[in-house]
Amino acid sequence: MDFDLDETQREIRGLAADVLAREAAQERLEAFEKSEAPYDDVTWKALAQAGLLGVVLPEDAGGAGLGPVELAVILREVGVRTAPVPVYASLALAAVPIGAHGTPEQRALLAPLTEGATILTGAYREVGPAGEIAATARADGDGHVLDGVKTFVPYAREASRILVPARVEGGGVGVFLVEPAAVMITGQPSATSEPLSRVALDGVRVGADALLGGTADGAAWDTLRRSAVAGAVAVASGVIEGALELTKEYTKTREQFGRALAQFQAVTMQIGDVYIAKRALDVAVWAGVWRLAQGAGDAEEVLAIAAYNACDPVVKALYTCQHLHGGIGLDITYPLHRYFAWGKHCGHLLGGGEDRLDALGALIAQEA
Repeated sequence: MDFDLDETQREIRGLAADVLAREAAQERLEAFEKSEAPYDDVTWKALAQAGLLGVVLPEDAGGAGLGPVELAVILREVGVRTAPVPVYASLALAAVPIGAHGTPEQRALLAPLTEGATILTGAYREVGPAGEIAATARADGDGHVLDGVKTFVPYAREASRILVPARVEGGGVGVFLVEPAAVMITGQPSATSEPLSRVALDGVRVGADALLGGTADGAAWDTLRRSAVAGAVAVASGVIEGALELTKEYTKTREQFGRALAQFQAVTMQIGDVYIAKRALDVAVWAGVWRLAQGAGDAEEVLAIAAYNACDPVVKALYTCQHLHGGIGLDITYPLHRYFAWGKHCGHLLGGGEDRLDALGALIAQEA
């Protein structure tokens, strides 16, 4: 594969970086955090006006119809700036599977997203290993009755629809578009300002038009699962990029014993370790989303490698960044704390390092 972005992808990256540099500057982030709002609506609308929210939406919904690589480009820039906007939830967890599998009526739900007029989300996680589905969907007339519990659902209260994977009678997995008013939503602790929720489904009845694509053959769930992982690792890639740049600048200017910290061998070695962790994740992210775009059979395996790197080496690298900053790294008036929180947040959404190793092992065993 070619790790270089093409002209269109570079333009998307430049546009996203420009918008977020302006809208998610340090002063703006501090003001947002004091507001206690669920997300920064101004930045969200700015991304919409720049056309970035429509990049991966299908053309019949007003989008550009681009794919996983372009989505990773945008989400990585969101991570670089730790911008508090529901891009991951709306695009990776919802728009991608709806665009790929939705009926014309379901795809129509995506049109308001291009203008930043709605939020969508998906219930990717349950209690237990990431990717496991215990929620059930029992046939009831022309619809289904849903039961189960989903955890760590971002923007569940704010979304117009929640994509809910559930196991139907016969063993298949379907994805259902559920209105938030139909479920019980309970807030859960979050490492960042992003609202997370426990979503309980207790005999929730949905009509036939709620089943994504009208089938429960598992294809929509496969797309949702892969997109969820690809999106989270792309965000984590941006997070460690931003944290590394911040740490490099700090060690260049902070003096100790009359010398810049960067001149001490022990410091340069630790910065090198952070760089290696970042590059390892970068390589796995771009390889994974490129394979996903090509429909390669090993895409999920490569994404599992990226997920492990996001959950373990990158989180450890963020601890190193904190260490090199000393006490200021913990100061909430200094931006490093956001990168640390976001990195931990991505690791939680992905299930943690051990879970990702188990998933990778299972994928390898399937090929043996």
